[in-house]
Amino acid sequence: MAGCRSSVFFLTVCVASLFEANAEIKYTIPVGKFFTYELLRETFQNDFEPLSKLYAERFYDDPMVFKCNRQNFPDLPEWLRFTQRHPYDNGFLYGTPTSPGKTVIEIYAVNRRSYDAARHILVIKATAEKTLPYQAEFFLKLREIEKVLPSSVQGEIKQDVQKLWDTKALEIINITNALDRGGRVPLPLAGHFEGVYVKVGSERYFSDCLMRVTTPEHQKQCKAGDKVKVKVPGGCNFCNIPSNCITWCKTELFDLTKRQPAPPAPAMGSGILEDGGDFSAPESPPSRDFFPDYIVTVIVPLILAIVLCLLLAYIMFGRREGVAKRNARTNQIQLYHHHTIHGNADELRSMAADRGAPPPRSTLPMFNFRSGGGAPDSPSIPLILAQHDPYSDTLPRK
Repeated sequence: MAGCRSSVFFLTVCVASLFEANAEIKYTIPVGKFFTYELLRETFQNDFEPLSKLYAERFYDDPMVFKCNRQNFPDLPEWLRFTQRHPYDNGFLYGTPTSPGKTVIEIYAVNRRSYDAARHILVIKATAEKTLPYQAEFFLKLREIEKVLPSSVQGEIKQDVQKLWDTKALEIINITNALDRGGRVPLPLAGHFEGVYVKVGSERYFSDCLMRVTTPEHQKQCKAGDKVKVKVPGGCNFCNIPSNCITWCKTELFDLTKRQPAPPAPAMGSGILEDGGDFSAPESPPSRDFFPDYIVTVIVPLILAIVLCLLLAYIMFGRREGVAKRNARTNQIQLYHHHTIHGNADELRSMAADRGAPPPRSTLPMFNFRSGGGAPDSPSIPLILAQHDPYSDTLPRK
């Protein structure tokens, strides 16, 4: 039994190594046709836990993060893009090749639970093909790029455009996220979407519904913006799903058959300049008077600065009252108390250095600090004015 398990384990390892060695996915696509490849999480989950499913019958649904780059390069080619909204969502490689050639893409999947990594190789071969002459680009306002890339959704959009174009010979040329075209990031609320541009092409000329986009009446409505509700051309609304309805004002038609011919290549000369005579140096420019510029740039700011300085000096010095004028306008009892407070403060400062000094004379009743005597002879100037005295305002003033 043990030998049988060992042989099964050995065969499993050999098969896994064989698949790892030949894990190349090859695609051939014409130039100018839209390419989509979905990175399925289930496929990489089988690479992470093959033995657990074989022995313990464990089935995981791990979050994964995909990293894609061109082989021997740090990023993807210009025409190819990658998107993955959430680690629990599948990833998508999408784009439209612009020139024939072979491109090798390395795909790395990192398991966010076990931090294991798996590597696949995607080989894309672009073959040359004729460009479709008539192309149209539509804007789907209620869509996001991850919801449009699955093949089933592309088929639904293609069916609606076939009815609109009145032909089944259509090909999707490109699908672009509105954010890559300068659109704003929507609010994280329900009912707000990024928007998607879908470009299709055909060898048949545009239908009447599509040609109505170019009419002056329709363009006038689109220029009015939100003031006028843009009407869908009569009988041209073929979207079965509301999220697949197009925005008519952002619909553009491209007729590649009317391209202007390229300008002719310049004629190659001998490379020797023709003889034009002797070189004559240009005359010196006429003299210019810089005195007006000097007045504007130097004299005028200097005069303004002097005026401001004079105004500031008048405000700071010319409008000051002076101590004598202020004392003359001050109530005498208020002025007396003010000088008394200053004198008491000076006395306390002088006593602070000597703790053995006698009590301050200012604490004596009715003491006059300036004269050194007792209370003044005139009782008309009390030290503390009673608040209940109704004749306090009739005291004599100088």
